[in-house]
Amino acid sequence: MCGAVRYRVRGEPARASVCHCTFCQKRTGSAFGMGAYFNDDAVEKLEGPRKSYQHISDESGRWLKVEFCTNCGGTVTWTLEMMPGMRGFAGGSFDDPKWFRILRHSWMRSAHPWVKAPPGMETHPQSAQPPKK
Repeated sequence: MCGAVRYRVRGEPARASVCHCTFCQKRTGSAFGMGAYFNDDAVEKLEGPRKSYQHISDESGRWLKVEFCTNCGGTVTWTLEMMPGMRGFAGGSFDDPKWFRILRHSWMRSAHPWVKAPPGMETHPQSAQPPKK
């Protein structure tokens, strides 16, 4: 948001999705979160003042570590236990947030009733990943 944290990724995201879980709603202060996920080797640069917060899902039992700018508080990136070797970036944190294409919507059961996924979009009532065993 303020530009203090900068990053550069290479290539297309391995995954791009909208998450309607209640944690993403709280994390963003909005109706959903939007993320683009890259393999660690596609992240060329990630620098700037960041602080992290780790959340454990009460449903899946998995952790999610969110990193945000210590200057403005904007969420920039996160890592997930269920996706080792990958890093998610907040869709709105890119210099041009419209360059990648969303391919799925997850946690639709938590979506606000006025939010609908576009026709033909891959959707999941919960996570697109199986629960932790």
